Amino acid sequence: MLQHNGTDLIDRKILQELSCDARVPVAEIARRIQLSPSATAERVRRLESLQLIRGYRADINLQALGFSITAFVRLTCDGNRYRPFLKFLPTLNAVQECHHLTGGDAFLLKVVLSSVAQLEDLIEKLLPYGSPTTSMVLSTPLERKQVSLLT
Repeated sequence: MLQHNGTDLIDRKILQELSCDARVPVAEIARRIQLSPSATAERVRRLESLQLIRGYRADINLQALGFSITAFVRLTCDGNRYRPFLKFLPTLNAVQECHHLTGGDAFLLKVVLSSVAQLEDLIEKLLPYGSPTTSMVLSTPLERKQVSLLT
């Protein structure tokens, strides 16, 4: 059965396997999903060409590298400061994610830093673009690296 994006259950199984371990060999994926290695490789190439697979990444332990502060910054931003903020955003290396929101806050930023002083500096850099409200992460009881594509 094809899904709305042109994928079927086999494609979703391939995507599930790669989301768990992007380094798993195609032959192993083929064995797990009970498809030939050549057919599996062709499907992986098709999923890449459709941009359903956008890349392969390492899951790096940022805390082990000294980036012990994770925080979420909500930013209100009026119309005049919206576009300038979007131009400024790529210069902020600490920002891991930025989401444009509905409601009172315009943006939600996930930031990772090595010190509270760096967080303070980042907040000061955001002030010309709006009013930041910051919440520091104490712990992360659940962090999913992949989504279940088979449910």
